Amino acid sequence: MKAIVVGGAGFIGSHLCDALIRNGNTVVCVDNFSLGTRENVAHLKKNPLFRLYDADASSADSLSAIFEKEHPECVFHLAANSDIQASASDPEVEYRNTYTTTFQVLDCMRKYGVKKLFFASTSAVYGDKGDTVLDENTSNLSPISYYGAAKLGSEALISAFSYMNEMNVLVFRFPNVIGPRLTHGVIFDFIHRLKDNPEQLTILGDGNQTKPYMYVLDLVKAIMRYMDVSDPGITLYNVGTEGTTSVKTIADIVCEEMGLKHVKYIYSGGKSGWKGDVPKFQYCMDKIHSSGWRAEYSSDEAVRKTIRQNL
Repeated sequence: MKAIVVGGAGFIGSHLCDALIRNGNTVVCVDNFSLGTRENVAHLKKNPLFRLYDADASSADSLSAIFEKEHPECVFHLAANSDIQASASDPEVEYRNTYTTTFQVLDCMRKYGVKKLFFASTSAVYGDKGDTVLDENTSNLSPISYYGAAKLGSEALISAFSYMNEMNVLVFRFPNVIGPRLTHGVIFDFIHRLKDNPEQLTILGDGNQTKPYMYVLDLVKAIMRYMDVSDPGITLYNVGTEGTTSVKTIADIVCEEMGLKHVKYIYSGGKSGWKGDVPKFQYCMDKIHSSGWRAEYSSDEAVRKTIRQNL
């Protein structure tokens, strides 16, 4: 199979490229390197099953040229501005990198007759629902971040394009994903702050923000397992891990793994780390669990493993 991976040099995308190639697939990696890096895919450069395009998926002409040349059988769309905090001051970033890339991917699929799509969505589409257990049928989706809104808008585009063009689409809504090749996020930030100043650590919010953190290779294994969707329309799963981890617990584990004692924590205050941050959510994963898949690593295990791999 020949697959285009949009955002393939990114954190999740590069691990997916690895897995697809291990399974004998030809991978066409498309990335504009706004968050992805050439280092993430440098080890694939000489692999005959790998091709790399430095291109912006929000550009119709650039993406169309790649589709016309490569004739893919399926598309994995992971391009987005995944640094939610960074886009808070510039929502146009989400419009271009998250929403517009989705439209252009779908339109190219329509033009070139590609019927299979994987889309990386997010728990952020649900918004801040407090203690409500969120399942795939949760109504009143009301994202509070520009990122969540762009992803929800992308899901709406996918719904229309899949119906109008008889596409088979797999959509995963997943939480914070961590592991090797991190480029941003709380673990990345804490490690770098403590390397700069091992005596104190600034923590956004009150430290009680509590979420599931999923190990990236667990996510990739789930994508590989469910990628051969045969049903028309959208097949949607919440994908996550067991348990949750608080921001303060992450700070404690980072300090422990770095061998630091008596670090002073300085909290910025408030329930959220920044405007648009969802401080707590609970996932229902009955649907994907009943189909036979479970993550190997719990949230706390994923956090500790990630910290060790990024030190």
